[in-house]
Amino acid sequence: MSMIRLLLAEDQSMVREALAALLGLEPDIEVVAQVARGDEVLAAAREHGVDVALLDIEMPGMTGIEATAQLRDALPDIKVVVVTTFGRPGYLRRAMESGADAFLVKDAPAAQLAAAVRKVLAGERVIDPTLAAAALADGASPLTEREREVLRIAADGSTNAEIAAALHLSQGTVRNYLSMAIQKMAARNRAEAVRMAREKGWL
Repeated sequence: MSMIRLLLAEDQSMVREALAALLGLEPDIEVVAQVARGDEVLAAAREHGVDVALLDIEMPGMTGIEATAQLRDALPDIKVVVVTTFGRPGYLRRAMESGADAFLVKDAPAAQLAAAVRKVLAGERVIDPTLAAAALADGASPLTEREREVLRIAADGSTNAEIAAALHLSQGTVRNYLSMAIQKMAARNRAEAVRMAREKGWL
C-alpha cells in the first residue's frame, strides 16, 4: 500500500494536532508536515514532497484560499482539500475558483476527511453538499475585485484616506467604490456592507 503524504495547515494548534492524530490513524495516510500559517504552506509542500494539502481558510500570513492559488500555480500536481469552520457559500465559490479539489466543513468526521483525501487523489472533486446547495442559491458575489479590496481594508476601521493610500487611489475613487459596494449589498453603511459581505464569504 502506498502512503499518502499529507500537509496539514491550521493555525489553532489543538485542532491541528487532533486532526493530525486522527488522520494518522488511517492505514494509508501519513501527516508529513504541519504549519500554522498560510504563507508557510508552499515551502512546506516543496520540502516534504506532499501529495495532498489540507488547508484551513482562516490563517495568519495568508488565507487558505490564497495558499490554494499559490500551490496551484507552483505545484499543480498537489491536491488541495480546504476545510473551514465557517460554512459560507462565498468561501466555497472562491476556494473552487482558486483550484481547490475539495471543500468541507471542519466538523466533518475524520473518516469523511480521510475519504475526501483518497477521492481527490483519484481525480474526484468533493464538496460539502449543504454548502454546494447554499452556494447555488446565493449566487455569485456582486462585488468587483476592487470593491472587495476597498471593503476588506475598510473592515479594520481604516479611513477613506488610509484606504486610498493603501491602494494608491484618490479618496474620491475610494468613496465611489464604497458607495457602489454599499448599494449592491443594499446595506445602510460601510460597516453593514462589511458584515454582510463577510457572512456571505465574499471578503
